[in-house]
Amino acid sequence: MRAGQLSLVLSLAFLTSSLAPAAEPALAERSWKVDGTQREALIYVPAESKQAKAPVVFAFHGHGGSMVHAARTFAYHKHWPEAICLYMQGLNTPGRLTDPEGKKAGWQHSTGDQQDRDLKFFDAVLASLQTEYKVDQQRIYATGHSNGGSFTYLLWANRGETFAAFAPSGSTPGRELNKLQPKPVLHVAGETDPLVRFAWQQRGIESIQKLNGCATDGKPWAKAGVLVGTEYASPTGTPLITLIHLGGHKFPDEAPELIVKFFKGHERKQ
Repeated sequence: MRAGQLSLVLSLAFLTSSLAPAAEPALAERSWKVDGTQREALIYVPAESKQAKAPVVFAFHGHGGSMVHAARTFAYHKHWPEAICLYMQGLNTPGRLTDPEGKKAGWQHSTGDQQDRDLKFFDAVLASLQTEYKVDQQRIYATGHSNGGSFTYLLWANRGETFAAFAPSGSTPGRELNKLQPKPVLHVAGETDPLVRFAWQQRGIESIQKLNGCATDGKPWAKAGVLVGTEYASPTGTPLITLIHLGGHKFPDEAPELIVKFFKGHERKQ
């Protein structure tokens, strides 16, 4: 091969490699035995997490969802590749608003419900992460949509001391409200949500605003696509962020990036 031809081949090879799509971050399926029941999650683990401390994001799908759909919809591991990200799989659970017979996967609704199977699931997963990786204990977060958002509030009520911040969507604190202690929180809500009415969510937001000692007047925080963010500052470092959109119960495509932005700004106090 002549020098000119070799140069052309090398140039084409370089161009092809530069145009090739970047490899998707790898997700692995893991399982844990909790009270005799096999529980599952999809997990993304950054390569450096055995040597350097890594934040952890727990993500919970809505009723009738799955860990696979959550990983695709939330995709926190793409927005925060330095964090350990877990997409947890629920078990068949009677729904409060739909599926009363419990034929679809979901999460316990309150403390003591379903023998606290999902709180125990969280405990088992976190314990294994702390054994296997260098978990940054000051940067552990929970987020979820709909029934997964309700379970995020349940974790706040029962395991609040573990977390740095929370980001529920399309849900309300419900009966767990009186157990919450002030924490930074971001809440995503749709103004035309037909399942979890916006008025219900507003009442929950106002209760958290009072709990966290937040200012009554909000300031613009971020705006992306359909989402408009407002920050209600708190002198104790426990602000409330609301991300409001005009849509219904669907989780907005723009939310994950803003949730990661919020998480990155908060560490658990020693």
